[in-house]
Amino acid sequence: MNQRSEYLSYGQQWIDEEDIEAVVKILRSPFITQGPKVMKFEEKVANYVGARYAVAFSSGTAALHGACFAAGIKQGDEVITTPMTFVATSNVVLYCGGKPVFADIDPKTYNIDPIQIEKNITEQTKAIIAVDYTGQPAEMDAISALAKKKNLIVIEDGAHSLGATYKGRKVGTLADMTMFSFHPVKPITTGEGGVIVTDDRDYYHKLKIFRTHGTSPATDQAPWYYEMHELGYNYRMTDLSAALGYSQLDKLDQFISRRTELANLYNDLLANFSNIKLPNQNHNANSGWHLYVIQWKGELFTRREVFDKLRAANIGVHVHYIPAYWHPYYQKLGYKKGLCPVAEELYESIITLPLFPQMSDFDLFDVVKVLKEICG
Repeated sequence: MNQRSEYLSYGQQWIDEEDIEAVVKILRSPFITQGPKVMKFEEKVANYVGARYAVAFSSGTAALHGACFAAGIKQGDEVITTPMTFVATSNVVLYCGGKPVFADIDPKTYNIDPIQIEKNITEQTKAIIAVDYTGQPAEMDAISALAKKKNLIVIEDGAHSLGATYKGRKVGTLADMTMFSFHPVKPITTGEGGVIVTDDRDYYHKLKIFRTHGTSPATDQAPWYYEMHELGYNYRMTDLSAALGYSQLDKLDQFISRRTELANLYNDLLANFSNIKLPNQNHNANSGWHLYVIQWKGELFTRREVFDKLRAANIGVHVHYIPAYWHPYYQKLGYKKGLCPVAEELYESIITLPLFPQMSDFDLFDVVKVLKEICG
């Protein structure tokens, strides 16, 4: 079997000299944190997606925690979300004292199924967290209509989908609050970081207080005076991170364009592989193509065997995700396997292939070549 000389990761940041210069400029400035660059980055993100407000955080998880706080999630509240996500999505509900309720997914898009959401709504339901799996927006119109009917708050976990569109509208304008993540493998990076965008002024103020220990200035009392009104956290983004994000955002459309080119190339080259099911794209949406996820349908080899063969060839495949409630911590809370059968069946067959903007066509050809050898 062919083997690459260098390991090909499933995802990787693209940092250029402009990004480096932007960070160095902050290092030479008076403020490396709590300075003006964070606000400038927030304004740039808000303008890009078309939202009124943006509040930056130290991570996507911190941002999503802030959204749950702003939504008023508390003990006894239920929040419906998908199991096909990293555990942070449901963990933040637990942080606030709420109960995650897992609704099954659409077998075509792998996103949370609005029909399954409706089946799980109770008198205790307070909010819905819809995840844009792999960068493809969830069915936000159906979810928003259901939320309006039931008086629920909609939080969109757009960790994968900055720059994606749904029915011509950018992600960030489709929910009450939307989170974007800036981890290195995400659409753009700040090293670690996240942001919440919203049009709601009340949410905006709650988010700002939450990320700074629950405090807010009270300069009408004295120039130095501040007051703590909530039990918040130190979730602030640094100016160093904001400077990197500000520079990266200029290249986001270029990044997405390249991701789309690579995804289309995968689609073309893998179209006739009978053992592989390609990702299905919603005709109403333009994916950000954060991940390229295939389903292995072959009988000669198991998913694990295919995964191991690809890794042995220096192809850095991955699996996204283990159903959240399968993890031991959730099992201890009483969640059982079998809760979301579509998601569980999907998990047993999926493999994430490498996809990132700086990846070359020849890198992709290497992936396809190994898959061709496996498929025979």
